Amino acid sequence: MSDRDADFLEYVTAHRGRMLRTARPLTCGDAHWAEDLVQVALTRLYVHWGKVRREDGAARYADRILVNAFLDERRRLWRKREATTERLDDAAPTPGQDPAERLTVLDALAKLPRRQHAVVVLRYFRDFDVQTTAELMGCSEGTVKSQTSRALATMRNLLHEPLDTLESLR
Repeated sequence: MSDRDADFLEYVTAHRGRMLRTARPLTCGDAHWAEDLVQVALTRLYVHWGKVRREDGAARYADRILVNAFLDERRRLWRKREATTERLDDAAPTPGQDPAERLTVLDALAKLPRRQHAVVVLRYFRDFDVQTTAELMGCSEGTVKSQTSRALATMRNLLHEPLDTLESLR
């Protein structure tokens, strides 16, 4: 095994779980799709590993790849033809949280346009600030703020209640 491969394997071992924790809310709890997104992101990261490793920004670069993979996948026709089910496999609720409430929030999240969906996940599930979210999505901070505002307004309408529920999902 080359030094490059060993470094990459070490990175994957240390950061794959973090990437999955980002991918799960992006995919509204679909564990299989989350695994697919992480695999796509890791594959793309490996291709550019030499450059990323030298710049020492692998985690941020990997997060950006993951978000872009999600945004790209949402555009694919075959994803739109998949049928969703009432029950989410492998979706373990957070201790002390009502599983029905979590499913309601994830259902509302799934109805958002893809950029708004990504903004909500990055801001509220990953707890990134506006600047970091803008960098990961490749847009301006103003866009992040407006997308967040629109997403929260839409989710309020979908949930018919204040969004305190998002705070409980962290």
